[in-house]
Amino acid sequence: MRMRDTFLKPMHPEGRRFVAIFAAVTVVLFLLWAPLGWLGVGLTVWCYYFFRDPPRSVPEREGLVVSPADGIVSLIEPAVPPAELGLPAEPLTRVSVFMSVFNCHVNRAPVGGTVRAVAYRPGKFFNASLDKASEENERNALAIEMADGRRLAVVQIAGLVARRILCFVADGDSLRTGARFGLIRFGSRLDVYLPEGVAPLVAVGQTTIAGETVIADLAATEPARPARTD
Repeated sequence: MRMRDTFLKPMHPEGRRFVAIFAAVTVVLFLLWAPLGWLGVGLTVWCYYFFRDPPRSVPEREGLVVSPADGIVSLIEPAVPPAELGLPAEPLTRVSVFMSVFNCHVNRAPVGGTVRAVAYRPGKFFNASLDKASEENERNALAIEMADGRRLAVVQIAGLVARRILCFVADGDSLRTGARFGLIRFGSRLDVYLPEGVAPLVAVGQTTIAGETVIADLAATEPARPARTD
């Protein structure tokens, strides 16, 4: 990898107009007062990095469930999937990944399969790290049917400053594991509802990388993996 590739990342097309707006405002700030202009430069660079869309090395072994988002595992608990997906109203293990405004916000499919439902529901904008955000915040939920017939739910949840959930797939679309399926602006959370009997292989507080970090293995019999903070 070349040195410049460490700092210069591809940008998702959704970010182009925002970076252009930040840059235009920065020019005006420089005309008003140079220190304000340099503040604008910093914010423009942040906006570019917010919409970065770097390539990821997606593990391809069948049965692996990868993280749908960059961030921190904030919750692991039993919960009933969103009713609008039409899944059985039985508690499943929910793994929540919280994204700060400094994380890459491109969302990736945790498993490969066929999208069987896409359901948007308006709601509130509580801090996405809170448990109640799953129930009360604005959200967009997907049900993905895998080759073995089991379904996995992944939910995009708006956060305190997020005001737009984008989903690039529709009912009936086919997805590969790690494929880009959405984006949230600006700061938010992704919930993954694992199929019945599947234990998570991550722990609360663990850092995840979208499309790369394995959060569960459908073929494993290992119980939930313990961890320590060191």
